[in-house]
Amino acid sequence: MNMKTRQSLVLWALSWAAAGLAQAADAQAVLKDNGCLSCHAKDEKIVGPAFVSVADKYRNDKDTVATLVQSIQNGSKGKWGRVAMPAHRGMSQDDLKSVAEYILASKL
Repeated sequence: MNMKTRQSLVLWALSWAAAGLAQAADAQAVLKDNGCLSCHAKDEKIVGPAFVSVADKYRNDKDTVATLVQSIQNGSKGKWGRVAMPAHRGMSQDDLKSVAEYILASKL
């Protein structure tokens, strides 16, 4: 591999990583702005499940993003215990998808 190709690959990888970090920061802002972090954390149960637990539960679901988007938007009850999650109908589809993807990317 020549030097120019190597430099191009490094620049591509850096820009891809930067885009991923920006998306994660955007998702974290949406989580904070919508009160999600009052009940959820990355790696510990608060009122609702930890994000890593959600990611583990839905890891093999082919419709995972759509499933989480629906649960976030419409709320849910009984999936993680007796406490219901309230609906977040005011969130945009882009924000819902961003948050769902962020949650699913959570790992310990």
